[in-house]
Amino acid sequence: MKRTDITALFPSATEDQIKTLMDINGNDINAAKQGISDLQAQLSSVRSELDKAKQAAAGAASAEDLKKAQDRAADLEKELNGLKLSNQIRNLRANVAKEKGVPAELLTGDTEEACKAQADGILAFAKPNGYPALPDGGESGGKPQGTTREKFAAWAQQNL
Repeated sequence: MKRTDITALFPSATEDQIKTLMDINGNDINAAKQGISDLQAQLSSVRSELDKAKQAAAGAASAEDLKKAQDRAADLEKELNGLKLSNQIRNLRANVAKEKGVPAELLTGDTEEACKAQADGILAFAKPNGYPALPDGGESGGKPQGTTREKFAAWAQQNL
């Protein structure tokens, strides 16, 4: 508000009255400015606290996410190491099976020595023990020689 505004509204106002009105108006304006200044300071303080809270929350979320990521990486590393070990054992069994001439599926050892020992055992088990010699050579339609009693006696003598 200006002095000319007051004189336009109150043409009969004296200089003291105008000064008093101007002082009152000035005090009101200064009080309003002080209130605005206080509110701006509070707003600035609240914004600062909000930014700190956001950073702390982001840091907490980041720390939690980082922990989850580290746990997942550790799990994947364990899985990878297990797969590598399984692959090495499978290759070892395949090599021993090829070298010894036995099926790799029958080998269950985890070391080369264990697989070789198993392969040797499999070969020993699968080795033909030799069947008893047949008097007729195993040919069908041949004429048997001797009696059944003589054949059994000959077989028992050879095998027992």
